[in-house]
Amino acid sequence: MMGAVARGVRSGGGKTIGVIPQMLVDIEFADHDSHELHVVTSMRERKAMIEDFSDAFIALPGGPGTLEELFEIWVGRFLKFHNKPVVILDPFGVYAPLQDLLDHLEKEGFVKPGQRELLQWCTNVEEALSHCV
Repeated sequence: MMGAVARGVRSGGGKTIGVIPQMLVDIEFADHDSHELHVVTSMRERKAMIEDFSDAFIALPGGPGTLEELFEIWVGRFLKFHNKPVVILDPFGVYAPLQDLLDHLEKEGFVKPGQRELLQWCTNVEEALSHCV
């Protein structure tokens, strides 16, 4: 999905920056069409660089890696390590069970009041982008 987003951004005249650990370059296809491609030593270094480069974060439906990155950025937001928008773009309701889980965790006191509001849930691109300005 990341590749499709990057190609779409470039086809619309946008700039893309790729950040990938060397280990993944060795086993996957790196996006050599990126305007900048940074090869780093670890996933932690990758996430730190992405956080530094980013003005906002939009999470699309994905697997464990996507969820791990989403939660790290969200935690960084509510701990005030950054003040960048965190948006979940979920056009097909893939993350509906995650919303239910977060509701339950908040009800049980594991998610504090106000923390959920730092996540912007959207169903279309226009709405997601409106949270990023």
